[in-house]
Amino acid sequence: QVQLVESGGGLVQAGGSLRLSCAVSGRTLSRYVMGWFRQAPGKEREFVAAIRWSGGSTLYGDSVKGRFTISRDIAKNLVYLQMNSLSPEDTAVYSCAAGSYRTTQPHDYNYWGQGTQVTVSS
Repeated sequence: QVQLVESGGGLVQAGGSLRLSCAVSGRTLSRYVMGWFRQAPGKEREFVAAIRWSGGSTLYGDSVKGRFTISRDIAKNLVYLQMNSLSPEDTAVYSCAAGSYRTTQPHDYNYWGQGTQVTVSS
């Protein structure tokens, strides 16, 4: 069982930056891949980024490559999503997730946080 709690969302102007955090608790976290997804109103859930807890290999969605960076702090059990050069199109609820495979598909992730709202104003 894994518990996930996101924080760090808010309102930011276009071109600005924001860092999301995901506090992770549970057993054998080294087995998991941690992912970030986002969902805007009326749209499907979209893969943002993922990182393997053990080893730190990463994967990014095409729309955020070069702007967003996922990382983890093993000592603090935290996963971060650093978001730079934000645009209104990045406005969404961002959710942290944990799964066994480093994939872009939401159904491959078994555990989810409650989400945090990110709003980018133009």
